[in-house]
Amino acid sequence: MTITAATTGRTPRLWAVVGATGTGKSDLALDLAEALRARGNPAEIINADAMQLYRGMDIGTAKLAPAERRGIPHHLFDVREVTEEAAVAWYQPLARGAAADILARGGDAILVGGSGLYVSSVVFDFNFPPRDTEIRERLERELETAGPAALLERLRVVDPETASRVDPHNGRRIVRALEVIEQGSSTHGAALPAAPVLWHPDTRLIGLHVERAELVARLDARVHRMWDAGLVDEVAALRDRGLETGVTARRAIGYAQALAELEGTLTRDEAIAETQALTRRYARRQVSWFRRYPELEWLEHPVDVGSLLDG
Repeated sequence: MTITAATTGRTPRLWAVVGATGTGKSDLALDLAEALRARGNPAEIINADAMQLYRGMDIGTAKLAPAERRGIPHHLFDVREVTEEAAVAWYQPLARGAAADILARGGDAILVGGSGLYVSSVVFDFNFPPRDTEIRERLERELETAGPAALLERLRVVDPETASRVDPHNGRRIVRALEVIEQGSSTHGAALPAAPVLWHPDTRLIGLHVERAELVARLDARVHRMWDAGLVDEVAALRDRGLETGVTARRAIGYAQALAELEGTLTRDEAIAETQALTRRYARRQVSWFRRYPELEWLEHPVDVGSLLDG
């Protein structure tokens, strides 16, 4: 779809509201969309959180309920079943299609989320080689039996640069890098390109920052609220819908631990503590990823949305 200028003559803008989990990205995106719409700009929001793509994964992802979305159109929420894989190569054309449609209608598209590779696939010029199911399934079997460390060591031999940048705990990313190499291509997607090029020329990147000590306290408290709000019951219902067979969803932070609690391999306190530790580590990785974005504007709460629009 061709991106055109709005009827007012201004060029529609793509916004990306990013940052670590728990920093208030969803609220800022809503405030920004409301302010834009008050000025006659039909802004809409696009999800860039990999786990919020899934139907029924609400409590553990802090997903805004439809009633909390202030009447603003939201895209790419609740579009996958927990049994289906959510891959960035699948997500990219859908998210770009949604953005292009909003921009073509003269509105600003607001991409919001903390999944760095998903954000990057929309904002920057990312191209993905084809997938090979046979190779991937073989590598995933190796991942299950040997663990990510063994596959990462293999990646270090064939592509040390990618191996140095990929998350050593993210087995799926390591498998994907090896899958691409076995197809005769150079690796991609495990890290932000050295010189990223914007997909849409009028793009503004906003990062929300919270001091580490405050963020840790927020995240730890949020995990307790997730359990108090019924995360285990949510996971039990999702298990009945096939969560345990899902490649992506069953590994989500909080959901894997709630499954373990249901199975009796973790106590409630152990599940909460493990989720807190993994969430803190994930937040650090998110900040490290987004710090490499050129021209990213880091903002502290509270954010003056009016100054963003006038800037």
